[in-house]
Amino acid sequence: MKTDWIDITAEPLDAGEVHNFLYRSEGGGVCVFAGTTRRITGNKSTEYLSYESHISMALKEMQALSNKAREQWPLLRTVLLHRIGDVKVGQPSVLIGVASAHRSPAFDAARFLIDELKKSVQIWKQEHYSNQTTEWVQTEWPDEPAEGT
Repeated sequence: MKTDWIDITAEPLDAGEVHNFLYRSEGGGVCVFAGTTRRITGNKSTEYLSYESHISMALKEMQALSNKAREQWPLLRTVLLHRIGDVKVGQPSVLIGVASAHRSPAFDAARFLIDELKKSVQIWKQEHYSNQTTEWVQTEWPDEPAEGT
């Protein structure tokens, strides 16, 4: 039985499919995080995001993150999905999901997975703004507090 769903795809991501994969009768906690393209970043209006990846390296790192999460929490299933290509405003570019017997491990593992994915996985993001400019951007935003602050 497959317990990890890890993929990088140009296809739209479906949170409903993720929930269906995660749901198990023995699971009491299912946590799904969707990172979506937002319209406004700082004082700029975003039209869409473009993602590129070193896919084979990124998939290996995503699997390693799932393995690390399983070492720290009693997880039934994990999902790490990321888009490449263009992602319009309102669409998810990343879906992280975790199923566990209880809610606390599900919340903790999902937070760990998204935070670590943004830090270490070989996926790069370019913003395309309404003023026709583009910018390669970091995945960790300065307005997010550093760990432990």
